[in-house]
Amino acid sequence: MLPKFLIRSVVAIVVISLGFMTFTLPAQADSVDLYLRRYLKVTEPVPIEINQQGETRLFSPEALHEGKELFKQHCLNCHVGGATLPYPVVSLSLEDLSGATPPRNNLEGLVAYMRSPMSYDGSEDIYWCREVSETWLPTDQVENMAAFIIRAAQKAPGWGTKEFTG
Repeated sequence: MLPKFLIRSVVAIVVISLGFMTFTLPAQADSVDLYLRRYLKVTEPVPIEINQQGETRLFSPEALHEGKELFKQHCLNCHVGGATLPYPVVSLSLEDLSGATPPRNNLEGLVAYMRSPMSYDGSEDIYWCREVSETWLPTDQVENMAAFIIRAAQKAPGWGTKEFTG
């Protein structure tokens, strides 16, 4: 027969372990980023327009989360909430992305802009927005970041406007 203290210890360990699993399992099961879920309405793969012909590609919550993290890491200093601090006249709103020459409201257009930043009318290179070279970020990461920006422009309240709402 086992001593009572050993039985109590084993029972305590089992109870603590079950309690820990109960509190951590729901968080693990719901792994979609809160911002993506709440403001961008992303709980499953979402279609993002890839070109001016209207073709789309699905981006998973994980890909959009990576895009959000890359945006935070590399773009947030100048593009808080979709605004453009160095040039406030043009934001990352869907309207402004659509109005650029060439349009930047689709994946190909926005990635091309990130690879070689041009003025809003497309007439000259600009230098206040960093060029995202392929040696800096590979294509899949730049596409994830562009997909995040486009989805935010489509869904996030206040994105790219002067007044943010929640």
